[in-house]
Amino acid sequence: MLVGLVPTGAASRDQAAAWKPGMRAAIAYASHRRGEIAFAVRTRSRSWGWRHAVPFRSASVVKAMLLASYLNQRSVRGRALRGDELRLLSPMILWSDNDAASRVFAIVGTGGLRLVAYRSNMRHFTPVEGSWSASEITAADQTRLFLRLPRLFPRRHRRYAMHLLDSIIPGQRWGIARVRPHGWKLYFKGGWTEDPRWIDHQAALLTRGSRAVSIAILTEGSGSHAYGRETLRGIAARLLAGLR
Repeated sequence: MLVGLVPTGAASRDQAAAWKPGMRAAIAYASHRRGEIAFAVRTRSRSWGWRHAVPFRSASVVKAMLLASYLNQRSVRGRALRGDELRLLSPMILWSDNDAASRVFAIVGTGGLRLVAYRSNMRHFTPVEGSWSASEITAADQTRLFLRLPRLFPRRHRRYAMHLLDSIIPGQRWGIARVRPHGWKLYFKGGWTEDPRWIDHQAALLTRGSRAVSIAILTEGSGSHAYGRETLRGIAARLLAGLR
């Protein structure tokens, strides 16, 4: 289903308002790819989606929420980060370290994730006790999260957190990262796993000056990571066409 929401503010105040994602091309492409696929795009005044409210298992995409939750703890948000915290949070984002994510999840719990979801105006996020990677997400909710992401980090740690999401290691910069429009900054997190089915997800924020676009693409059951990552790239290239 193709969704275009009524703008929430004057279009003249949204410098990206004249641009629209290539939804028809992306849907046509996704309809012929293996597996289950959903995606969404959001600007400050409009949103679009295809199967955007269908739930998927999060895999490592949820690590962006874990980062926001940890940095917003009362004991953390107002002070400098310690060395042991930097050695915990940086690997969790930069190369998606699962052990680090499990340690952060043990600290913030499902309550911490729920608070981030609430502040992001998520509609369908469902965390799972004992397993951060089994959290239930939707493409629409991920675009809500990523469009608001800079404001979700406390001011003291905002630059650090956004730097992490801007600095994912080269070996994990597939999909959206391969088709980033020229002149746009990209902050993103991916998620992937073979168990129980092949999952390849990405959610991202693109910014240029005061303009901002968030995008989320979720895939499951593609049969291989190579195929799933090509699906991410193909959909992102079509959605972001013309964003200059």
